[in-house]
Amino acid sequence: MLDPMSTTTQTRSRGRRAVFWTGIVLVIAGLSVLGYVAWEFYGTTIVSKERQREATSKIERAWGSGQTEVTTEFGSAGALIEIPRFGKDYRIPVLEGTSDRALGAGFGHFDGTAGPGEVGNFALAGHRVTHGEPLRNLPDLRPGDKIRVLTREKTYVYALTSGGDDLIVPFTSIWVTDPLPDNPERGGVEPEQKKGQRLITLTTCSELFHTDNRMIAFGKLVSEEPTK
Repeated sequence: MLDPMSTTTQTRSRGRRAVFWTGIVLVIAGLSVLGYVAWEFYGTTIVSKERQREATSKIERAWGSGQTEVTTEFGSAGALIEIPRFGKDYRIPVLEGTSDRALGAGFGHFDGTAGPGEVGNFALAGHRVTHGEPLRNLPDLRPGDKIRVLTREKTYVYALTSGGDDLIVPFTSIWVTDPLPDNPERGGVEPEQKKGQRLITLTTCSELFHTDNRMIAFGKLVSEEPTK
């Protein structure tokens, strides 16, 4: 005959073990989530900043040896970006295309848009948070701020015609990368509608966390000079 007290004790023991292991699983799951968040917000930026430095150094060495277009492990590159408002040490490579790999090492140059100094729209994308976050401080930019685009032979100086946070659009608004962006919203922010413009467009996420909207800044070429 079974001892009722023994059966009750065993049931309680199994219940405590179940609670214990459930707690362990929840703790591990929580730590995993925290680890993932920490990696996304800090780890990816540390890795990407190192990639930016590697790509920049390779581009500079290639230019020194007479090469114009440089192949890096993150993609083809032919320009560097300087934004004086972001500090004298700010120098970010421009990779062709907007793949995750390209954007993880610098700015991505939208396929099919103009090149540095060319007539049309030199359209660039960059992360605002994680992966090196080259445009984290885009909202700090104001009309008139300079964007310097360095190539092997020439440096093209663009001046912003709109502030960094003056225009926010859905990610589906592909008009911002057109050769002459024409805002479909009457009276909305856009470059001067004048043929033959040599423009630059910076695009990034409108918020630091997940968003389907994009923050856009427009500029136009104001001068060019030999790259020193």
